[in-house]
Amino acid sequence: MQEIKKYVEANKDRFLDELFALLRFPSVSADPKYKNDVLNAADFVAEKLREAGAENVEVCKTAGYPVVYGEKTVDASKPTVLVYGHYDVQPPDPLELWKTPPFEPTIRDGKIYARGACDDKGQFYMHVKAFELMMKTNSLPCNIKFMIEGEEEVGSDNLATFVQQNKEKLKADVILISDTSMLSMENPSLETGLRGLSYLEVEVTGPSRDLHSGVYGGAVANPITILSKMIASFHDENNHITIPGFYDDVIELTDEEKHALNEAPFNIDEYKKDLQIKEIWGEKGYSTLERTGTRPTLELNGIWGGYIGEGAKTVLPSKASAKISMRLVPNQSSAKITELFTKHFESIAPPYVKVKVTPHHGGEPVVTPTSSAAFRAAEKAIEESFGKKPIPTRGGGSIPIVALFEKELGIKTVLMGFGLDSDALHSPNEKYDIYNYYKGIETIPLFYKYFTALS
Repeated sequence: MQEIKKYVEANKDRFLDELFALLRFPSVSADPKYKNDVLNAADFVAEKLREAGAENVEVCKTAGYPVVYGEKTVDASKPTVLVYGHYDVQPPDPLELWKTPPFEPTIRDGKIYARGACDDKGQFYMHVKAFELMMKTNSLPCNIKFMIEGEEEVGSDNLATFVQQNKEKLKADVILISDTSMLSMENPSLETGLRGLSYLEVEVTGPSRDLHSGVYGGAVANPITILSKMIASFHDENNHITIPGFYDDVIELTDEEKHALNEAPFNIDEYKKDLQIKEIWGEKGYSTLERTGTRPTLELNGIWGGYIGEGAKTVLPSKASAKISMRLVPNQSSAKITELFTKHFESIAPPYVKVKVTPHHGGEPVVTPTSSAAFRAAEKAIEESFGKKPIPTRGGGSIPIVALFEKELGIKTVLMGFGLDSDALHSPNEKYDIYNYYKGIETIPLFYKYFTALS
């Protein structure tokens, strides 16, 4: 451990400078205007892998953005770890809410503020630097492969094809991902599962064109009003989702599982203070930790229609739309939930409007085994680095490709993230603590040590 700390201390300024250079690429995969920036980010990652000591580094073309691949084989008889991450980021909007420009990384109070700082540039780049550390100190105990993609934030649509076509290239014993969070640096944790996702867009159409709200108002149904009423009906008075069949496949936690989950350190007052809310909200009969990790949800991610520009324009709009995400728990199917939602949305539409549902992307929920050599290696690595055994938790987010890897490659995943729930992922002023960044670089080599020993 002392040799690891010594190398990190000697190179910490360069490690930070390199991360800042990566963060300056506005690699927003959702917006075509950033195409060149996304491609440049991929080239940057490839070059840093080469500099760190990776071999056979490629920027692999796909039908969308490329996958960056690199590897290092020290002994074919040793186990192989496949590191996954993504160099694309969420759109930075709304820009006016950022205290500093989203693609000009800024340090405030020991935290790096930038889009992608935590999700996932800061976290996957820890692995590149940990790999460099092991190469420079001649301490890499097993084989390593990197697969860093550029479409995670838009559903990884082309990754399945890449994986299917490169099964031999990607052959490994475990997948290691840092794209999740810990409870805190004082109470480290390891996520043992992730929720699935069904993401779609709905559209409600009334009249054939925008109408004068004085001439037609009161006689023609307003699509915004109708959509709002339809959306409001998705939850009952107990905040229970009303779509028929939505909960049919949900497996309830046992009393023992609930007890273990709620034993995790959690301060509800600090939670509310951080979010600046007076009260929490959610499905009746469940704790906040249960709601955010083990229960399915339906959330509105965006809604629009009519005139939203400066000043007034008195229109009765022709259309109204919304983006909706549903987080799913183990045993639920994203395809089935999408179908149930579509049928329900169409069935509750009144006759004076037309509706359309457009699915975007989805993914399946996963649970990672806690008895595997890889999970135990992660536990031991965190315990040595933090001085405290990590608490097993369930993650509320989704990484759809985890289920894909298990299906196509037959490989389980270890979710060893170093972010915090307060890091404002997908929001303005996303951040990542410098301490967490360096702590990740220190901890990752320990995982390799213990995984090699336990395999």
